[in-house]
Amino acid sequence: MKRLRAMREPLKYVQGKGALLKFTEEMGYMGHRWLFVCSKSGHKACHDKIEQSFEDAGSDDYRRYEIFGGISSKSEIAKMQAIVEQDEIDTVVAVGGGSAVDTAKATAYYTGKHVVIIPTVAATDAPCTGLSVIYNDDGTFDKYLFYPTNPDAVMVDSEVIANAPVSFLVAGMGDALGTYFEGRASIRTESPSLEGTGITRAGMALARLCYETLRDYGSQAIAACEKNVVTPALDAIIEANVYLSGVGADNVNCAAAHSFYNGLTALGGHSAPHGCCVAFGTLVQLVLEGVSQDEFDEVQDFCLEVGLPVTLEELGVTTDEQIHTIAENACAPGETIHNLAGDVTPDELHAAIVAADALGRKVLGK
Repeated sequence: MKRLRAMREPLKYVQGKGALLKFTEEMGYMGHRWLFVCSKSGHKACHDKIEQSFEDAGSDDYRRYEIFGGISSKSEIAKMQAIVEQDEIDTVVAVGGGSAVDTAKATAYYTGKHVVIIPTVAATDAPCTGLSVIYNDDGTFDKYLFYPTNPDAVMVDSEVIANAPVSFLVAGMGDALGTYFEGRASIRTESPSLEGTGITRAGMALARLCYETLRDYGSQAIAACEKNVVTPALDAIIEANVYLSGVGADNVNCAAAHSFYNGLTALGGHSAPHGCCVAFGTLVQLVLEGVSQDEFDEVQDFCLEVGLPVTLEELGVTTDEQIHTIAENACAPGETIHNLAGDVTPDELHAAIVAADALGRKVLGK
């Protein structure tokens, strides 16, 4: 029997300049006692706007702001759980980047509460997805925690994103770049979505729109973010990075681009952002798939236009031994690279990485 096809997404998505000033208006139906799990920068960027929304509404709702410890660790989640129970919290709100988001999601899940996500950077598509990355207290990876539903709501204040470093926006575009190409590869082999269901046409349509939006508005969005202003182009890219990529990836799947990133982490000590690694991994996947030169050039040109890496050197990879390590680990059992048609061996992946790097060096004149 064929796998059932399904779609998942946040119940509500709100985005725009000054969106946080409408927090109470948009989210007030979830209760009257709130726990805000904040990163330090998230608290600084969002606290006053959120408080103003309560004041403007004349609300006397209970609010507690907690600066979390930096990673979504077991002890940090346990600490937040205790606060939820002690303060009889109705809704947990994440305010910050990926780790704050993962901590809040896990806290809400374990306590059976609503969860709202307020991302302060558009660097990944984590806000909309139905999973968290959980770490041990020493910072080592523990597990992926999959949830039965996606977040109750995601609220993105475009003004907050416009005032964050441009590098985060660019990294988010790199993460989003893989969504369409990895989804296309997965549906060709009838692989399951990230949520374990069959892939829908709707999921693929979002993934395609994600790529088209990146291609059409990427450089304009960077120009706006560099000047800390919100424009239609920046809003389009925020939506692509956060919603189209997040809901798209959740409902399609990953393939070689994300496996390349996972293989790269095996080197240890690399400092390239996740999205930058995924962008180069997308170029590697296109080589593996044997796409036309025109299609490869279009994606490579996009990377060059917005400042995403097209060579290994830009990721800190400088030796053939490192490439072999990446290839071996990226092809480990269970990796999403196996969603590609015909499967991929470490030797084939090594060749594709070398070729993608050579094409990047050529265009850069190196």
